[in-house]
Amino acid sequence: MSNEPNQDGLDAAEEEIDEEPEPEAGGNPEVDPDEDVRAETEEPTADADTEEAEAEPDTEEDPAGPSLDEDVMPDDEADLLIPVEEYLGAGAHIGTQQKTQDMERFIHRVRTDGLYVLDISKTDERIRTAADFLSNYDPEQVLVTSSRQYGRFPAEKFAETIGARARTGRFIPGTLTNPKYDGYIEPDVLVVTDPIGDAQAVTEAITVGIPVIAMCDSNNSTSNVDLVIPTNNKGRKALSVVYWLLANETLDRRGADTVYALEDFESGI
Repeated sequence: MSNEPNQDGLDAAEEEIDEEPEPEAGGNPEVDPDEDVRAETEEPTADADTEEAEAEPDTEEDPAGPSLDEDVMPDDEADLLIPVEEYLGAGAHIGTQQKTQDMERFIHRVRTDGLYVLDISKTDERIRTAADFLSNYDPEQVLVTSSRQYGRFPAEKFAETIGARARTGRFIPGTLTNPKYDGYIEPDVLVVTDPIGDAQAVTEAITVGIPVIAMCDSNNSTSNVDLVIPTNNKGRKALSVVYWLLANETLDRRGADTVYALEDFESGI
């Protein structure tokens, strides 16, 4: 893995939940660098238990009742990149009904409906940290991946914005490890939308020894992640907001004058 210092592991929602099937964490075998790579187009499947674990209940609230989401960080006066209401509107704070020990330090509380609430101040802080980190790399040596449907458009827009490369949809085995594969590349850093859905890319990054930045929900394991950005990584709007902020902050660190609007990163349903 990376030679960068491991700060907290360098550890590094939304009504619309992307419930596309995905492989379970650790379910991708290490790739043989001499394997015959085929450009398969079908999406990986998951068993019913995995789909049930990843699916989240409807988070729409009764407008007549009290909000479940007013308390999303310890410090109400925290200086955020955008108003907290914009994070709330995107559902970036909404986790799943499961949590891992790895993600416990990024969780602010649990709602009465059983959903874990991510600490938005830590999400904001980690976006800044990730931008600092990425600004040290040649843009073309940054690779962004997203197998999640709702992460594909903002990931591609992020790559376009900062000059990085993107591999969305199914990650072809051997992309980082098999020089015989026509699509073989050698990036210096990997950004993934979800360590579970993007497990193949993470496995290959570990194999070749490049750092991994990952957007992690309350149910993610972060043992193979160098820098965690805690966020709802299943919601369309949440992913758009996080990729948008990360793009603008990275450009800012490079001294670029260009600023993109959130609408540029929002995909249709």
